[in-house]
Amino acid sequence: MSMIDDVLAAARSRLDRVTPLAAARLTDALFVDTRPAHDRAAEGEIPGSVVIERIVLEWRLDPHGEHRIDGITEDTVVVVVCNEGYSSSLAADSLRRLGLRRATDLDGGFRAWAAAGLPVRPGPSDPIT
Repeated sequence: MSMIDDVLAAARSRLDRVTPLAAARLTDALFVDTRPAHDRAAEGEIPGSVVIERIVLEWRLDPHGEHRIDGITEDTVVVVVCNEGYSSSLAADSLRRLGLRRATDLDGGFRAWAAAGLPVRPGPSDPIT
């Protein structure tokens, strides 16, 4: 097993990951899409999601940071979405360490969401910068 496999397993051990069907039932969650624009253009996006590029994710979602987006608190439910649910696990774990107690990620990522037949909107949307 490689070092990144160990890091990923440790990150996931601290998350309550959600399946696409469970995520679709969440009514109070902020879905944050971190995928590159070319993936979002080719495959679409989850309706209601916001796009925050990975490079600024922690700054926009730090519940105590001056650069956070409106409405973010320690109790905000955040579901991070990537292509297949790998980088989103690392990102969600990072958000937890910043104080977002209810941050998690989408198990299987956007592709699992789409494969489950859940709604998709055309992309790419403009990211929050």
